[in-house]
Amino acid sequence: MIGLLSGGIAAHLGRIMTQTQGTDPEMSETPTQPTGGFVRHLPLLIILGVAFVGSFVLRDYLSFDTLRDNRAALLAYRDSHFLLMAVGFTLIYVAIVAFSLPGAAVASVTGGFLFGLAAGSLLNIIAATIGAGLIFVAARWGLGATLSARIDASDGRLSRIRDGLRENEVSVLLLMRLVPAVPFFVANLLPALVGVRFATFMWTTAIGIIPGAVVFTWIGVGVGEVFDRGGDPDLSLLWEPHVIGPILGLCLLAALPMIVRALRGSKEG
Repeated sequence: MIGLLSGGIAAHLGRIMTQTQGTDPEMSETPTQPTGGFVRHLPLLIILGVAFVGSFVLRDYLSFDTLRDNRAALLAYRDSHFLLMAVGFTLIYVAIVAFSLPGAAVASVTGGFLFGLAAGSLLNIIAATIGAGLIFVAARWGLGATLSARIDASDGRLSRIRDGLRENEVSVLLLMRLVPAVPFFVANLLPALVGVRFATFMWTTAIGIIPGAVVFTWIGVGVGEVFDRGGDPDLSLLWEPHVIGPILGLCLLAALPMIVRALRGSKEG
């Protein structure tokens, strides 16, 4: 389902960005372009622009070296201004996710380093979910509105993708969050482009990122000792069998409703 969704969208994004009206071989009619023109696409374009610039400008700053060099100052400020540090950390993490800046993994580890496993995981999940929601809204308001209108008017392959997604909406969204191979930005953008409900997107994001958030926060809890040894945090822990195994089990559980529907459909056919 995820591969089919990505392929269908990729095949049509170019036409949608360059034309406001037209005929598609898979569509029975051409919808009207949503009002607002360029302004509707501006938020998403700003996000993409900041992400592009930030990938070069901030790459050396949002790093474990920065955390290592400033850890004493960060801990001192946390001890004297805990609430302010928590709010500031959350806002920075939201910005990193919303603008798809490099350093999301560093931010998650920093959450564990500064606030411990429980509070750090909670702050990481809240910040990542809010940031994902901002990307979703920006994409839905602009390009997503156009693409959704075209899909709604389609009776070809895109229409079948849309119907399949809506039938298995929760399962697909949870899988996109749980499968480590799906980039976080892609999991934020694609649902907005195909008409996923905002409320469903938000709660599946919050639930689906819990396993990964806990793992990275857990790494952060012991990062001080790693720095003392002169090393860097080992993010490959996510792929250890005792970690990835339960996550894959959750993936199977999320996919179970789709499997059941598919089996019922084949029997009825």
